Amino acid sequence: MSRALQKAVRLATIADLLAIPEPERFHELIEGVLVDKEAASGKHGEAQLSLAILLRPFRRGGAGGGPGGWIFATEVEVRFDEENVLRPDVVGWRRERLPEIPAEVPISVIPNWICEVLSTNRANDLVRKKRIYHRHQVAHYWVIDPDAEMLTVYRHAPEGYLEALVAVRGETVRAEPFEARELAVGVLFGDDEPA
Repeated sequence: MSRALQKAVRLATIADLLAIPEPERFHELIEGVLVDKEAASGKHGEAQLSLAILLRPFRRGGAGGGPGGWIFATEVEVRFDEENVLRPDVVGWRRERLPEIPAEVPISVIPNWICEVLSTNRANDLVRKKRIYHRHQVAHYWVIDPDAEMLTVYRHAPEGYLEALVAVRGETVRAEPFEARELAVGVLFGDDEPA
């Protein structure tokens, strides 16, 4: 929908989003439009869960001797501005910016890092939401594609996101901002963690 057409139609608000009962609120407010966040596939769920487990050494004090310093959440509502409340698949904040996950809904602190796992709403993740993340200066944006078994890592730059890394199943990488530990990309897609 063009921006001019959106202005002619009443844009949805954060209040409209929050009026949806929480157990049914699998929606995002994207450029003033309520968008249903469609059900995810098994591959999507596996990648999302595997990534959350892989990030454990970066949590708080650093589980298992990891570097720590981060707070993570999955599927939380984040307010970017009055027209955009998004629900990233996995999101992270440096602890100096957000020491604890707040009780407020939506969370109003812009994340340092976001990861989207592609599913049926690819255009939202690769175009609309990516533009919003860039406009609000999210430093790092990851995209996991379960069908292509690929990880793409973007770094914020004033002119747009720069592709910092592309890796596929079978590769082991150090992906910013978590380059302190190696990541076996295949683990995101069901491979066992290397010994």
